[in-house]
Amino acid sequence: MIILPAIDIRGGKCVRLFKGNFEQETVFSDFPFEMAKKWESQGGEFLHLVDLDGARAGKPQNLAAVKEILANVKIPAELGGGIRETAHIEEALNLGVSRVILGSVAVKNPELVKESCKNFGGDKVVVGIDAKNGVVAVDGWGVSGDIEAVELALRMRDVGVTTIIYTDIGRDGTLTGVNAEETANIAKKSGLKVIASGGVSSIEDIRLLKQYASDGIEGVIVGKSIYTGALDLSEAIAVAKGGA
Repeated sequence: MIILPAIDIRGGKCVRLFKGNFEQETVFSDFPFEMAKKWESQGGEFLHLVDLDGARAGKPQNLAAVKEILANVKIPAELGGGIRETAHIEEALNLGVSRVILGSVAVKNPELVKESCKNFGGDKVVVGIDAKNGVVAVDGWGVSGDIEAVELALRMRDVGVTTIIYTDIGRDGTLTGVNAEETANIAKKSGLKVIASGGVSSIEDIRLLKQYASDGIEGVIVGKSIYTGALDLSEAIAVAKGGA
């Protein structure tokens, strides 16, 4: 299982939100690339980058910050937030990200997901499924997508997606614990590789997720927990790789 440190970018700065609420923001660094270097130095193998402004605007807004991150680290990164057109995908991949995350567009325009998997390869396209109480939310989590998370995962599998990120938005940024059971449920029912996200609070969450790795949980995104010190990234990586 792999640990993906999250770097959420808003206004060019590294921030964290509480339950995705833009009104409840904490700035952790004015220079996101510095956080990227920090997580890499602690053993991070893959960065999870989110363009928060892009998620609201419907198109990428912080590519300059992303470019600076990529120029300062050697590890790969994925990027999500406002990537809703083929041109956005091409722009991100040309910038150097290893894969793009498609969120709201997976609900609104599944044909684009299908075309993207065909044109760029299934390994370059990850679908982010953000849900609350099992129901998908779109447009920066402000609108219901009127579809259950499991059903969306199945649809994405059918169009060529191999990996999804499942975020329980009721837990994101809360440090209340990861929803391992629902994440594993989606992995088992869809047959897809699933990356868990939302609510990770301590090393116990990493151990819990590790128990479900055989069900298809490939990794976990860690955000607020490593920024506040509630979780030590190096220890989390050691556990994810098989340590106690």
